[in-house]
Amino acid sequence: MKVFALACRSYILVIVLSVSLFWLRPSTYRPQRQNLNQQNVTRSESEVATDTNYIIRFKQYKPAKNHRIYLESKVRSGGWGWIERINAAAKYPTDFGVLWIEESEKEAVVGEIEGLEMVKDVNVEFKYQRVLLGGSFPDGKKRPGKIFTSISLEEGADSSTMANTSNTTLNWGRHLLGQKTQITSMFGADVLWKKGYTGAKVKMAIFDTGIRSDHPHFRNIKERTNWTNEDTLNDNLGHGTFVAGVIAGQNSECLGFASDTEIYAFRLFTDNQISYTSWFLDAFNYAIATNMDVLNLSIGGPDYLDLPFVEKVWEITASNIIMVSAIGNDGPLYGTLNNPADQSDVIGVGGIDYDDHIASFSSRGMSTWEIPHGYGRVKPDVVAYGRDIIGSKISTGCKSLSGTSVASPVVAGIVCLLVSVIPEARRKDLLNPASMKQALVEGAAKLTGPNMYEQGAGRVDLLESYEILKSYHPRASIFPSILDYNDCPYSWPFCRQPLYAGAMPVIFNTTILNGMGVIGYIESPPTWHPANEEGNLLSIHFKYPNIIWPWTGYLAVHMQIKEEGAQFTGQIEGNITVKIYSPASPGESGPRRSTCSLQLKLKVIPTPPRAKRILWDQFHSIKYPPGYIPRDSLDVRNDILDWHGDHLHTNFHIMYNMLRDAGYYIETLGSPLTCFDAQQYGTLLMVDLEDDYFPEEIEKLRDDVINTGLGLIVFAEWYNVDTMVKMRFFDDNTRSWWTPVTGGANIPALNNLLASFGIAFGDKILNGDFSIDGEQSRYASGTNIVRFPAGGFLHTFPLLDSSESGATQNLLQTGSSKVVCLAFFLVMKL
Repeated sequence: MKVFALACRSYILVIVLSVSLFWLRPSTYRPQRQNLNQQNVTRSESEVATDTNYIIRFKQYKPAKNHRIYLESKVRSGGWGWIERINAAAKYPTDFGVLWIEESEKEAVVGEIEGLEMVKDVNVEFKYQRVLLGGSFPDGKKRPGKIFTSISLEEGADSSTMANTSNTTLNWGRHLLGQKTQITSMFGADVLWKKGYTGAKVKMAIFDTGIRSDHPHFRNIKERTNWTNEDTLNDNLGHGTFVAGVIAGQNSECLGFASDTEIYAFRLFTDNQISYTSWFLDAFNYAIATNMDVLNLSIGGPDYLDLPFVEKVWEITASNIIMVSAIGNDGPLYGTLNNPADQSDVIGVGGIDYDDHIASFSSRGMSTWEIPHGYGRVKPDVVAYGRDIIGSKISTGCKSLSGTSVASPVVAGIVCLLVSVIPEARRKDLLNPASMKQALVEGAAKLTGPNMYEQGAGRVDLLESYEILKSYHPRASIFPSILDYNDCPYSWPFCRQPLYAGAMPVIFNTTILNGMGVIGYIESPPTWHPANEEGNLLSIHFKYPNIIWPWTGYLAVHMQIKEEGAQFTGQIEGNITVKIYSPASPGESGPRRSTCSLQLKLKVIPTPPRAKRILWDQFHSIKYPPGYIPRDSLDVRNDILDWHGDHLHTNFHIMYNMLRDAGYYIETLGSPLTCFDAQQYGTLLMVDLEDDYFPEEIEKLRDDVINTGLGLIVFAEWYNVDTMVKMRFFDDNTRSWWTPVTGGANIPALNNLLASFGIAFGDKILNGDFSIDGEQSRYASGTNIVRFPAGGFLHTFPLLDSSESGATQNLLQTGSSKVVCLAFFLVMKL
């Protein structure tokens, strides 16, 4: 903290340190060979199992034959053909087709197809593969460095994967997350059983590895469908059976929540744990066509821009199917929520242990897919027990597993039980993804200790949610419904720092849950109602969508204190209200209307002195997944991606807390460097930045430092061309090479920014341990300094050079070719 004090006394302070505070994703990339026919012919899926295939999405549902004939009549280029999909969805109209396309004809064929009137878009068909590894979750504990766990086939077994990525088309692994206890009694399920509610007449779709028809634990297996290229309906891995057992098992040693639930087992993974996008899309379409009520997905991945999959999830929920999904096993890291559980219309489930602590493996929020446009939302929605849960084995008997893919079917079983509470004739009118989520989050028990981005609304409370549904009337609501700066740590990070005049806007992004209809509208702009005169000191602005669909929307609240409140100390309270309406349901004479309320309790302090104010540059951080952004720490070799959000409130939350503990106030800059008043801040903090800088930004920053005394802290990360080239890989799905768009940080851009100060970084990749004031620290995958102004102070430490190129020209070097001295430097004001 002495360094920060110096920086705030008109020094330029540049610190180059590793900011690799997290582990990255394991990889199982396996290249495939392509063998394409030279004729435009129809093939079966089994004939093209190793080909590069393309998903063609159409604007209308039609029989697959009609789509095939349409393409064959319109596309004149050769070297492509239709892939016949033979599965349970084949008898229903479809909105997509799968083609094989020769590599040499790809550009011409795709170009023609994309120009057709009835075609929505063309996407690569992705393959998802898992390789089993032993030893995951020993004794219920997650090993560090393993981000994703996939199918848990037995106690302590898991599989790990990698998300293949592309500079143009996004690919992500879907992970059957890991899972061990008899917990129905802990939620009071027996209370509802005694009332006669057991999940009867509820259609439960389980997207997993299948189930055996004669399994003794289940009384109501209605249908089994196979969406893979293997000729079996059985579960040979055990994951699907376990999930089904948690939801609807009737064995006394491993009871499920709703034993009379109608089980529809969708086998979507082969015995080798492989699946394809088209298998999911067909299965989703079939679930819609057969009117499923609830759907459980114990899978996930980080790529929220896999449009065919994500948009089909929207269609699933728009069709009034309640989707429950595991939030991910990437804890305790923040910014690691898995898709689709991080989507607002899906019930995202985190895991806790029996002491009501967040399970170490449970992923933390905030949601990162909205960071490029503002601020993430609260996720998970709820948490449930996910450690040492007991469920069914493949053939008979019970076993225990841990993971959020266990917590997910716990909530899915609770949902099935709650659905059966509503009379069948009224279910479709009252129950939908929004109303069910309202019942769950409003009935949940808030835990003491975890913050909102760890626990969501809290632990699921079956009986409280039951009471809510018993008297439910369609309405809209806001989640979370309160932001209370006095409620710490639940309201972290907001409760850690009071508001004050002159600060950057504080953004709180809430979710609108519209239980009145799949589509809704905001009738008029939201309104701020202060509880007292002091409330007028709050300047408040809103961002919200024109249309709320499907079932959910957002209300982003931007808060600032007006200049007249610069000396105010106290609390501001009030409510924000917003009116929502949805079209009338059948038999109703007018639209449905509801007024939502968000309660604010805000702490305000006088504007802190300049020396205590730090501005965090978020604008120049490239958000995964627009390009191949490589990992920050090269010590972590089981992943290639930097995907945790790079935000003060995700993977840099420890830094945020430490600065606040030291008495500093941190604000976030979401605009170029030309858009802030440097005289208001002691320090600009630039961490792990990948973007370029405009000439106007470079000029302004020099002026800010030279003439206004702005301090500057830069965490530079690594940048080494040879290493980046070595990190290239060929993606067989997209038939293209993937090259990192930058290193851990964009050192060339930073050098341009700092050139006028006589400062430049090199291309070494340094790592090692060092000590400051007796405190031991780790320098992981940082760079070195090659230019420094005379009269400055340079602190050095012996570190190992692990860059691919070793010693290169124009690099400052002391000692041997593998050891240089560097950690951070302090430059006096020029």
